[in-house]
Amino acid sequence: MTRANPLSKEAACQLAVVLLLAAAPTFASDGHDLTFVGDGTFNLPHGEQAIHVALYDVAAGEVVATDSGSVSPDQEPAFSFTFSGALEEGNLYDVHYWIDSNFGGGSEGSCDPVNVDHQWRVALTDISEPVSLEVSHDPDEQAPVCTSFE
Repeated sequence: MTRANPLSKEAACQLAVVLLLAAAPTFASDGHDLTFVGDGTFNLPHGEQAIHVALYDVAAGEVVATDSGSVSPDQEPAFSFTFSGALEEGNLYDVHYWIDSNFGGGSEGSCDPVNVDHQWRVALTDISEPVSLEVSHDPDEQAPVCTSFE
């Protein structure tokens, strides 16, 4: 009968490390995605107008990501933005967005007061997984957010 050669002490340690790493839980080092969309209620009042979006870290008091596009006049969703890996668990965020509507005046390309350019703020709490946020056009729920876009 032939006996197998035992592993050297170094090889046994290396094997033990490999087995421990294989059994350890894995944690994503990246944050969670945010998908932010506006439903078709934005089409009629804001179709073809520019929209600007900012992801605001409430605790840090700073904008962590921005994007812009235009509101579709006839498609659903009216707009859609994805912020990949931008949300970290335990943090509080707001989504700030405004549409360059220039109702009754204003300046093209700049964030004017709420009654001129429509603006909103939506709070995100309890981040533990990717977030899909869909909003509807509601002029009564506006909040000034221009400072996030300066």
